[in-house]
Amino acid sequence: MVRSDYTATMEQRTLGRAGLTVPALGLGCMGMSEFYGVGDDTTSIATIHRAIDLGITFLDTADIYGPFTNERLVGTAIADRRSRVTVATKFGNMRDDTGKFLGINGKPDYVKQACDASLQRLGIDTIDLYYQHRVDPTVPIEDTIGAMGELVTAGKVRHLGLSEAGPDTIRRASQVHSIAALQTEYSLWTRDPEDNILPLCRELGIGFVAYSPLGRGFLTGRFRSIDDLPADDWRRHSPRFQGDNFAKNLALVAHVEALASRKSCTAAQLALAWILRRDSAIVAIPGSKTIDRLEENARAVDVANTLTDEEMREIDALFPAGAAAGTRYAEAGMKTLNR
Repeated sequence: MVRSDYTATMEQRTLGRAGLTVPALGLGCMGMSEFYGVGDDTTSIATIHRAIDLGITFLDTADIYGPFTNERLVGTAIADRRSRVTVATKFGNMRDDTGKFLGINGKPDYVKQACDASLQRLGIDTIDLYYQHRVDPTVPIEDTIGAMGELVTAGKVRHLGLSEAGPDTIRRASQVHSIAALQTEYSLWTRDPEDNILPLCRELGIGFVAYSPLGRGFLTGRFRSIDDLPADDWRRHSPRFQGDNFAKNLALVAHVEALASRKSCTAAQLALAWILRRDSAIVAIPGSKTIDRLEENARAVDVANTLTDEEMREIDALFPAGAAAGTRYAEAGMKTLNR
């Protein structure tokens, strides 16, 4: 892997009202350890280091990724540059060492146990942004957020976040403690947050972190058939990558590729630029696994600054809300969303 001479001046954005400032583009680290084929730690650490050099200093992980190995990977990568990064991690989804999912836990005692375990794996004293990964419907959100707030008081966490929470939950949580960010899937093929979630975040002063902003890589145009994915890739089981859905979604991506060609950029850059141009309170965290993809995505910030209102309307018309074929997750996963 060869490092290019590319440099960037990364735009900064503020998440929430407590002053958490991060770059407009962060780095999703999940795929470095699991779900998207076999990872390579040496390549991943080099990519994280290059991201930091480019100003992409907002790193996103979770306790269950690996399981349990992605936080260690991130911790190793930042060990000699902790002061330069903002570390976000998550708790709530439970897995055992074999990777089996054990359910969702938002109980106050578990919140504290999970935080201590993440701090140890990351090798840091304080988590900059701590998310509840999925909402536990058996535990009042007030209890979970209350316990998370105690972590802030104890100095173990700086800011709180939620992931894939519903409007009522977000509003109730914000009455217990300041919420810096909501992390939810958002991209050209997942525009659901536009209906209720994004307006509520604006109302409450909560930042929005868009995960899978490239549609799990589909919007890059690099996948032409299911066989382009590794045999152990989680996306082979994703409804949007299945059968007729794949072909229908590929036809939509062709529109993005055509417009990107006119803009002299890549489809990935255009898809990211569209998100960044939508709202200055949105931060995107594409999951770049290599330096070349990282640098490609970093240039999306420049593309966003050139998108006109007319081009935004054209993109909206070519890829309207609800256009993607298939659900985001299989049935079990869908039940954990928007709670």
